[in-house]
Amino acid sequence: MKIEKMASVPLILQDPYISIWSSADRLYEGDTTHWCGKKQRLYGFLVVDGKEYCFLGEKGDKKGANQTGLTVTATTTTYEFKVQNVCLTVSFCSPLLLTDPVLVSRPCTYLDFLVENPQGHEVEVLFGASSDIVSSTGKKILGGAYTLDDYHYAYMGNAVQAPLSHSGDNITIDWGNLYLASRDAHVKLLFDKGWQAVAARMEFAKEKQAQLVFAYDDGDSIRYFDENRKGYWTETYGSIYEAIRASIEEHDELLERCRDFDKELEKKAETAGGEAYVYLCNASYRHAIAAHKLISDKEGNLIFLSKENDSNGCIGTVDVSYPSVPLFLMYDTDYVKGMLRPVFKFASLPVWEYDFAPHDVGRYPYATGQVYGLNPEKDGKEYDGSNGNIFPNFYSFPRNSQVYTLKNQMPVEECGNMLILCAAVTLLDKNTDFVREYMDILEKWVVYLTENGMDPGEQLCTDDFAGHLSHNVNLSAKTILGVEGYALILKALGNQEGYDTYHGKARAMADHWKKTADAGDHTRLTFDREDSWSLKYNLVWDRFFGSGLFDQGLFDRELAYYVKKNNAYGVPLDSRADYTKSDWILWCTALTDCEAHRKKLVEPVADYLMNTTVRVPFSDWYDTKDGRYCHFIARSVQGGIFMPMFMDEKNGKM
Repeated sequence: MKIEKMASVPLILQDPYISIWSSADRLYEGDTTHWCGKKQRLYGFLVVDGKEYCFLGEKGDKKGANQTGLTVTATTTTYEFKVQNVCLTVSFCSPLLLTDPVLVSRPCTYLDFLVENPQGHEVEVLFGASSDIVSSTGKKILGGAYTLDDYHYAYMGNAVQAPLSHSGDNITIDWGNLYLASRDAHVKLLFDKGWQAVAARMEFAKEKQAQLVFAYDDGDSIRYFDENRKGYWTETYGSIYEAIRASIEEHDELLERCRDFDKELEKKAETAGGEAYVYLCNASYRHAIAAHKLISDKEGNLIFLSKENDSNGCIGTVDVSYPSVPLFLMYDTDYVKGMLRPVFKFASLPVWEYDFAPHDVGRYPYATGQVYGLNPEKDGKEYDGSNGNIFPNFYSFPRNSQVYTLKNQMPVEECGNMLILCAAVTLLDKNTDFVREYMDILEKWVVYLTENGMDPGEQLCTDDFAGHLSHNVNLSAKTILGVEGYALILKALGNQEGYDTYHGKARAMADHWKKTADAGDHTRLTFDREDSWSLKYNLVWDRFFGSGLFDQGLFDRELAYYVKKNNAYGVPLDSRADYTKSDWILWCTALTDCEAHRKKLVEPVADYLMNTTVRVPFSDWYDTKDGRYCHFIARSVQGGIFMPMFMDEKNGKM
């Protein structure tokens, strides 16, 4: 859809390291950056009759091309420019179609240039990608250009490379190689030593269009427990050149598929939540996917690992996967299974001695054991987790290592998350193939919930930035739905007696919850504070399961109360502060079919993204009064924006 403004506009999005954005109202009013704010500069100039006009990147002393339009869809960002009577359209398409894991993994973005030149001016377009994309440390850069079988390439990378040489947050990649490629004869590709960039010079004497592929080969992508793993795409292509050639050959077909996908998504979003909801879905689709890395394990199973962007850099965090799943459940449960497998793998190892689920499996790009809640001192030694450093391989530590402290774990939160997600996968797959392998662990976790989750003690939940909290009503709701999810898994396994037992426990807990959480026209934040409230986003799973543990009247009262609490940019997370989480607001809208209530909750979130003065890629944690971002940038949790669409589609309303 055509837009007026967005806090930051997605350009080239492939994974947590290759994620390039523009935070300028006009594409030439500022340098492009990585999501974390570090410069990853793209350059673009439209040359008309020998005079250069900048359309992309900080223009310096060049005149800017007149920007006449901006369209952002789920897969594509398109800018329109005009100089004299020459019109230039530039499109950035990341074909992250979730129906095709190879495309999700293939590190190739389409850059398309269209020139309309009715008066026959001499026209060229210059495009460049700077070396700060491949290195942020000023290392020596090597590059070159060549042609193979009519395919033109330019490349660059660090002269000396150390793959997987750091871990942490707000860090950009400094290994691998960047490529520009094209099959067009009127496109000249080169490595420009002066610019320290790969560049393309496109002549438009006879041609109206030019096509480039921007590709990044990181070589080793993830340290997954005891081995380095490459991107999933390498199982299909023998080299980056094969991947690039396939991208070029599939250009027309894929762009058509993307256009069809975008139109269908917008149609569904319009039905589910109106024009503001279309805006939010288009704004979040690409980055919710690209905040992950897709690999496979030794057995060939998909492994889909998120990074906690602008948080702590954790990889495979359970309470980050949990809010993100609506987008992925809509298209293919294999992505959610790929989130869960690493957690089960780590939870089965001797170092994890707790009878509840872990929080994460490492710090990106190292999936080598949980790093959250580490014991700061062990035998006089400290684990130096400074940003950039690589933690020890905690997965290999023996039992009784005392790596972790109990205080900063999320026991009820993560048990509930894992049980609910396993139940969702089981119900959508209509089989128990995935969960059978993990039933011993799931049983341990459901027992933990039944013994500790009805009225949780002081502990963290996924909204850990709000601090520890006792008697958390929303966390209790997650317990109830986690227990019910386990019951439904047992039912799917043919264990009717087990289902009856755990369904009965969930119903009894829900009945108690409704009495003790009630505050009249809403439910409380904590069981012991009547003058409190919070967003009860976890309740949406009762609608998904169709269990009827909570009645629609309760949901309607909650939504009506949230509408009353609305500020300029959304409903606060709870009664303690004015900040909110956009993903949870959208989860809550799926508790109702009332179009008016949905729009009243959705539209302020869209207003935030359009009007915030803090120009970072779509943040999920921000202040509802002044629209300033608190923390968290371009995180995978924005897959939660799709919860209303997911629920409507599941219930046959699409």
